[in-house]
Amino acid sequence: MATEKVFPMTEAGKAKLEQELEHLKSVKRKEVVERIKIARSFGDLSENSEYDSAKEEQAFVEGRITTLENMIRNAKIIKEDELNSDTVTLGKTVTFIELPDGDEETYTIVGSAEADPFEGKISNDSPIAKSLLGHKVGQEVNVQTPGGEMRVRLLTIS
Repeated sequence: MATEKVFPMTEAGKAKLEQELEHLKSVKRKEVVERIKIARSFGDLSENSEYDSAKEEQAFVEGRITTLENMIRNAKIIKEDELNSDTVTLGKTVTFIELPDGDEETYTIVGSAEADPFEGKISNDSPIAKSLLGHKVGQEVNVQTPGGEMRVRLLTIS
């Protein structure tokens, strides 16, 4: 029997997934069923693009529900008191500067279920996070990215 993947996340990240799951189950699922019902009333289903679209949306919603249930069931909550304060670990916010004269960037390293680069949250599976994990303030780190290698210096960890 295969071991299921564990999804490390913060308490807030798990709560966000639970909210999305609840919305999909209580609101979105009903909306899609209603769309299917209306589309059926248009007649011949073999040439009914509205029906096809609604069925595709239903498949997406049901797939997302299954995914969220799996992530929540296999969540491993990252506790603040377990985090080493001076080393980059999951759940930490890190600020670094690209060398020799790049911009300062700040990211919070989270599990893949919580990742949202637009909010400054990067997955622990991302190239940047993988390279930074285990390092301390002041250290210079080589980061392998799809665009090539870059060198960064860690400025803060919180």
